[in-house]
Amino acid sequence: MIYKFKSRNSGDLIMTGPVGDAVLRTMGKEPAPKGILEPADMPGALQALEAAIATEEAAREQAEAEAREEGRKLPPPGGVTLRQRAWPMLEMIKRAHQADVEIVWGV
Repeated sequence: MIYKFKSRNSGDLIMTGPVGDAVLRTMGKEPAPKGILEPADMPGALQALEAAIATEEAAREQAEAEAREEGRKLPPPGGVTLRQRAWPMLEMIKRAHQADVEIVWGV
């Protein structure tokens, strides 16, 4: 499945199914083919995404610190980080909230 998030004040945002599912769950929304994020729910969604990003980055920093203490080096992070995946959604939510418009998908 492909998610196509739409808002009246920004361009469309397209995410693959697994990434969209993960981002929706992180925001506290159940993944579904159709949905809406109301302006009233946007501050909580932003906070949840930012907290998840901070947690992921703190875990990586902790792992790097432990590796340094043990005299070894961690391999570079594999793949795309949550910060990179969620950044377009964070920006869309900020703009939609400021304009007091909803974000929809599947419609």
